Amino acid sequence: MNLEVFIPITLFICVYLAIKAVVDARARKQMLQSNGSEDMLRTLIEGEETRRRQASLRWGVILVALALGFGLVEAFDWTEASPGLFAILLAATGLGNLAAYYIARRAK
Repeated sequence: MNLEVFIPITLFICVYLAIKAVVDARARKQMLQSNGSEDMLRTLIEGEETRRRQASLRWGVILVALALGFGLVEAFDWTEASPGLFAILLAATGLGNLAAYYIARRAK
């Protein structure tokens, strides 16, 4: 495996996350300085927390479903890329999204 390929990808991800953190912090600071009502700020913060929790749930379920899909591919001992292999992985991703949607709806 060519590890030199991962260096620019990792650098790009780190730069993206750093910029996102700065932009989010600046947006929060401006919200606090805007002298908005406490109820509005509380509602915004609670909504953001809920979105983060649901995003974590969604990605967790999707990654577990993909892991099951890769396990299925390994169980069938498929070594070459084929339409069946991609169909299993896409189906696992779709089922993960549907499961995350169902879990999020039940949580409300």
